[in-house]
Amino acid sequence: MSSLSASNDGVSAVLGFALDGLAARQRTIADNLANIDTPGYRASYVDFESQLRSAVGGGEAAATGLVGQAPATGMSDTPVGPNGNSVDLRKETLAAMQSQFQYQMVSRAVSDRFVLIRTAAGAQ
Repeated sequence: MSSLSASNDGVSAVLGFALDGLAARQRTIADNLANIDTPGYRASYVDFESQLRSAVGGGEAAATGLVGQAPATGMSDTPVGPNGNSVDLRKETLAAMQSQFQYQMVSRAVSDRFVLIRTAAGAQ
């Protein structure tokens, strides 16, 4: 869990949960890629966006309720190959690039938020 998600306000909780979810997704993608040739391996995925959408739609209390929650995970519905493995290299590579970009964007939002807070507190 990121230290940001330990904050008491909804925006920090949402940003922290997004960072945690993206980090979990990156770890899952790495596991999938590491097992691309493992017979019988079933690819996994991480879905935190639905929890995030619900929390944001539910207001401040729902957003702060994200603190301590784990992102949802599941088994991929990618077709299984002849050796029982369901890892799709193209799908995983695209997901890795997308997750990296999203992580950079959320990290930038966190950084901008800290600058705004510092400025509002009177520190330059």
